[in-house]
Amino acid sequence: QVQLVESGGGLVQAGGSLRLSCIASGIIFGVDAMGWYRQAPGKRRELVATRTSYGTTNYADSVKGRFTISGDNTKYTVYLQMNSLKPEDTAVYYCNAVRRGSGMDYWGKGTLVTVSS
Repeated sequence: QVQLVESGGGLVQAGGSLRLSCIASGIIFGVDAMGWYRQAPGKRRELVATRTSYGTTNYADSVKGRFTISGDNTKYTVYLQMNSLKPEDTAVYYCNAVRRGSGMDYWGKGTLVTVSS
C-alpha cells in the first residue's frame, strides 16, 4: 500500500515561512516525479511545484521566486520551502508522486497552510 505523509503545515502571518515535508512508502516501481499541489476552498486543485526523477523543477507562476522544491525521488522524499507567504497561499497542500512509466498518481492526505493578513 502506497502512502504519502505530509507534515509542516500550520498558521503563519503574511511574510512568514513554512517548510513542508513529504515521505512516501510502499512505492516499488519508482517514480517519474514528485511534487506539491494545493486546493483552496471552492477552488480547483492546482500545481504548485514538481520535481522530476532527473531533478528538473517546475513552478506555478504565482510561487516563483518564493517557493523552492527539493528532495530525492529515489528516496521518495520531497520538501517545499515556502517564503514570503501571502494570504492567497492559504490552501490544503497535497504531496503527489507519479508512478514510473504509467502516469498513475499517488496522493497524500494533505496538510493545511493558513496565512493570515
